Amino acid sequence: MAKYQLLLPKMGESVAEATIIKWNKKPGDYIEADEAVMEIATDKVDSEVPSPVSGKLVEQLCKEDEVVQVGSVIAIIETDVAESNDVSPAATVPAPEAAPQPVAEKAPQFVAQATPQAIVEEQTPEPVAAIPGIDQIEQRETAPVSGVKYENRFYSPLVKNIATQEGVGSAELDQIPGTGAEGRLTKDDLLNYLQKRGTNGSATPNFTAPQQTEVKQPISAPPSQPTKPVQPQTAIPVAEAPKTAPQPAATSVSGSHEIIEMDRMRRLIADHMVYSKHTSPHVTSFVEADVTELVNWREKVKNSFEKREGEKITFTPIFIEAVVKAIKDFPMINVSVNGTQIIKKKDINISMATALPSGNLIVPVIKKADELSLIGITKAVNDLANRARNNKLQPDDVKDGTFTITNVGSFGNVMGTPIINQPQVAILAVGAIKKKPAVIETPKGDSIAIRHMMFLSLSYDHRVVDGALGGSFVSRVAHYLEKWDINRTI
Repeated sequence: MAKYQLLLPKMGESVAEATIIKWNKKPGDYIEADEAVMEIATDKVDSEVPSPVSGKLVEQLCKEDEVVQVGSVIAIIETDVAESNDVSPAATVPAPEAAPQPVAEKAPQFVAQATPQAIVEEQTPEPVAAIPGIDQIEQRETAPVSGVKYENRFYSPLVKNIATQEGVGSAELDQIPGTGAEGRLTKDDLLNYLQKRGTNGSATPNFTAPQQTEVKQPISAPPSQPTKPVQPQTAIPVAEAPKTAPQPAATSVSGSHEIIEMDRMRRLIADHMVYSKHTSPHVTSFVEADVTELVNWREKVKNSFEKREGEKITFTPIFIEAVVKAIKDFPMINVSVNGTQIIKKKDINISMATALPSGNLIVPVIKKADELSLIGITKAVNDLANRARNNKLQPDDVKDGTFTITNVGSFGNVMGTPIINQPQVAILAVGAIKKKPAVIETPKGDSIAIRHMMFLSLSYDHRVVDGALGGSFVSRVAHYLEKWDINRTI
């Protein structure tokens, strides 16, 4: 019998670690090739880790809720392959790629220090993911860790776990300056701070909170539990964090209510929505569009398209194409904000909000949608939607979005006021297409006819998008939908 080392696979260029959510197999269980062994979570998506070999699970090398580096050995599987006498057991294990060393997350350098320009055209997507969402929920998990409560800033689960282990209280944590996006405290910021504190006994961060007349001194770790210097390259064994007594589940006193604890994804969505409303002053503009020609065209081509391409053509790719055209006309809607800088994006990456069977929401991204034909957009939409519903998305599938579309019409709603998907500055909601009597202007005079009508709702960040730009943009999208060529071939 040979033993196979199962490694945590690489899940995207920007992902160096993941949290173990759940083991699907326990020691002694037999695993088929390509069968899921565990479920993992990154700050972008949840996914499964399949086994590339068949065999019996001998050992689990990490525990649930533990943060593990990409490339680390997570399990030992005993395979049915006979072990050769002249080959060492290690030789039967594929040599793992070197795990990428954690790199300090730095705020993106959008302009040179000597450049006074306020608007910077970005050549490549930001290294910091866009959110979710909805879109890249951006490392803002709010689940309490070991009884420690953090209220003043957003911290990733790993940062909270490290702080808990090292005895760093919330007041002390809030005073540590961060180098991440929007001043976020990264893992390396905290580790560097702990090294200084471990060497000097205490380390007062060179940071003063705004509008405070008094800065509290950081809280040192208890003398009975001296802090040890931590190397930035060392993975933090979350499983060794101090255990707290399990809290009893909340119950209804009257018995007339059911109390449901939010799952991890719902907490991330809730956190991101609050963050977006706190960050951007939202304004919403509405336009009603006559899409009769578009509806008739789709009805005419949908069967032949599906037979030829093996794909269904829905309205979503058509809406995306119209949005892409409008973004080319109004490129200042395809931006993000970094302090007082406006970051103008070269790529047009369309995020599309997708409802999951669990009732949650995720926002996969169609990269460089402006370079795709309508057929290409259709295939990308169907692929991402299917993989989202089957929990097969990768972290790179939900990053770098520059503009979001959400289809509230799929739930029968005629319009909505969507919340901006940070760090984007606008999101378009498309409503249900309804037959309505409408006034038709003709050279011979006005008449009333039954038309297919729909509402478009654009929510935008009033810090950088004024009513003229926001209103003109959504009107341009409606124009492209209304002027659809009934004779267009695809």
